[in-house]
Amino acid sequence: MITIVRSILAGIAVSLALYGQAQNIDLKTWPEKANPITVGRLVAQRFVESPHNSFKPPAPPRSITYPEVCTWYGALKFADISNDKVLLEQLTQRFMPLFDTEKHLVPRPWHVDFAVFGTVPLELYQQTKNKTFREMGMRFADAQWSIPIDSPQTVKNAYQKFLDKGLTWQTRYWIDDMYMITMVQSKAFQVTRERKYIDRAAHEMLVYLDTIQKENGLFYHAPDAPFFWGRGNGWMAAGMSELLSSLPIDNANRRAILASYKKMMASLKKYQRKDGLWGQLIDKPESWVETSGSAMFTYALITGVRNGWLDAKEYTPIARKAWLALVDYINEQGDISNVCEGTNRKDDYQYYLDRKQKTGDMHGQAPILWCVNALLKK
Repeated sequence: MITIVRSILAGIAVSLALYGQAQNIDLKTWPEKANPITVGRLVAQRFVESPHNSFKPPAPPRSITYPEVCTWYGALKFADISNDKVLLEQLTQRFMPLFDTEKHLVPRPWHVDFAVFGTVPLELYQQTKNKTFREMGMRFADAQWSIPIDSPQTVKNAYQKFLDKGLTWQTRYWIDDMYMITMVQSKAFQVTRERKYIDRAAHEMLVYLDTIQKENGLFYHAPDAPFFWGRGNGWMAAGMSELLSSLPIDNANRRAILASYKKMMASLKKYQRKDGLWGQLIDKPESWVETSGSAMFTYALITGVRNGWLDAKEYTPIARKAWLALVDYINEQGDISNVCEGTNRKDDYQYYLDRKQKTGDMHGQAPILWCVNALLKK
């Protein structure tokens, strides 16, 4: 009799536990360590306290780098969505020396990795209405479709071939391009409401998707680097998410881009690991867990669920599991670990497995803030 009672009580306990879990399969209810506000404050403040990012520390940076830009943008969006005026002022004051004593750090927009810098002043303009920020940011957005006048004629001719197809002269068919290009163009559209910015970004995205997306929905690092590198695919996932969030419904390319986005998300669902994250090489279970790409995928999944692009019942558990796993990699200082160092393309499998794993690298800090903002967005 006692055995029967114990079995019944155990069954009830399991049922209650499962019921409790079912009630929390959402993107709103979190334990304190995963609370988006808590995480956002910690990681944003870590950025405020950090010096300008250098690709080759301890050497000082030659210009503001794209990982810093992406983290700065994430922190600004968090200041906005959390109505944190103190944080906004700190982030604004970080920028002001770039007009004066640190103007040598403002990158020249001759490459996609530099052109994305324009995202920060454009976001600052949206929040402060200071036209000086707008003027600087728009120069970067416009430069992506304007060949530098000091380019040699042979180079101009090569660039013009892209412009003749409606593409930026910075086109190179690398996967990270689709964040660097679409991000600043989307932001320019938000600021000006001129359709040319968002329409040409959508055209660029569709050409890239038609050219480099594989049958499984994922992307090689580059044409001559046939590997499904985590963070590289993360840039594509985040770029499509940012673009679709701003792209008008009547854009002719929207349906095709959305279909490609869904195809990629379905593949990410397949390759999500038991711990909730993804590997340095997405389709290689022997590769180590990599957090920057995982955070970018999580951001894309949250954004898709929140916007109704993805079936909530199917994808909410995937996004939730990923976010809960990610926060376990954030330490008390606000730094996330297991971030792949900056990685050039290479046709060498072992090269990707041997990349250093860093803690606090802004490649990883940035998408954590993007996730925070996506979770808080109403």
